[in-house]
Amino acid sequence: MPASGSKRTELRVLGTSVTLTEAVRKRAMAELGLRIHFEVLDGFDAQRQAVIEQGSFDVYDQWFHSIDYLWPAGALQAIELDRLVHWPEVNALPKTGRLAPDSRYGQGCNPVTRLYVQADGSVGDAPTTRISMLPLTHNADSFVYLPGEVSQLFDIAHESWSWLVSPQCTGRVALQADAAIGALDAVLALRASGEMTFRDISNLEIEEIDQMIALLMAKKKAGLFRGFWGNYTDAARMMIDARVAIQSNWSPAISAYEKAGLAYRLACPGEGYRAWYGGMGISRRAQGPKLDAAYRYLNWWHSGWAGAAMARQGFYISNPQRTRAHLSAAEWGYWYEGEPASEDLPGPDGNILIRRGSVRDGGSYTQRMSNVAVWNIVMDEHNYLVRKWTEFLRSG
Repeated sequence: MPASGSKRTELRVLGTSVTLTEAVRKRAMAELGLRIHFEVLDGFDAQRQAVIEQGSFDVYDQWFHSIDYLWPAGALQAIELDRLVHWPEVNALPKTGRLAPDSRYGQGCNPVTRLYVQADGSVGDAPTTRISMLPLTHNADSFVYLPGEVSQLFDIAHESWSWLVSPQCTGRVALQADAAIGALDAVLALRASGEMTFRDISNLEIEEIDQMIALLMAKKKAGLFRGFWGNYTDAARMMIDARVAIQSNWSPAISAYEKAGLAYRLACPGEGYRAWYGGMGISRRAQGPKLDAAYRYLNWWHSGWAGAAMARQGFYISNPQRTRAHLSAAEWGYWYEGEPASEDLPGPDGNILIRRGSVRDGGSYTQRMSNVAVWNIVMDEHNYLVRKWTEFLRSG
């Protein structure tokens, strides 16, 4: 039951369209008895607003690498673990950096490296009783391609990030426009193709950035790239309308690919995935009823329904076993166990998204999240990377 007075409390949630859907907002309001307002921005604008306009939100919903901006700026307050009802159910991935002891420990912003609030107020991987963000949605991303469009490449080689920079894909490639993500895809591609080596793919040096941008500019001049996209709607449009045959991918775009009847494939690159981890932080200004409402909202996200809604977008949740009760056996088998879909499965809009017999790229949750090459991250030279990446995007 809603707490006394909760119907008079409005919770302002700032984030992106990845998780801030109208279905989630309505369900949370109905079950919590709160008035909830979503402010949906793109990733950079959400980060910027959270830092500059710290009184504009109560809950911040985005990626763990946002901590690199928000925590030093004092935008968030520490979250007390004893107020998180389902914390014991959260699996090992965000708590230790690995889903299983033998899983790969991905480079970059592995969530555990920013999770725990230390005694001196910094964040790190040493367990404490307070955390910076509540670990929630996450996924392993790669790229999507149309096998029939460039079969001369795909019929003879295992799936590899190198395909994104292959001359055989000239005029058919698109990348994510955000430097923090698109550049990582480019790094993985150039390393896989053998055109570059990197000391640390998650933290490029200035010389490495210069070399990478020079290579990408030369490829752009040669006509390799068809375009660049900012959100998954744009990504779907480019593959449907702009003759793109291979590009960076975010899971929600597959709904549009399905509707358009594209014969696409999501890649399982041999070099490993680029992954992201999302979570929710609480504004440092939240107190009293606002703070209580924020904790109730965070606990609601771990209560099962929201995790199922995210699964139908292709995303995982940090305590998946509670979500299992909100998915059909066929959905759980496909999204989490890597089994062939035993029936047609719905997407987030209720329409059929996954056809019977389909198998998720990369297999099960454990297989996919145990093969992370790098996590999305804000590099030490991020500002320089953004400047050079912008030059690349604007170059002729």
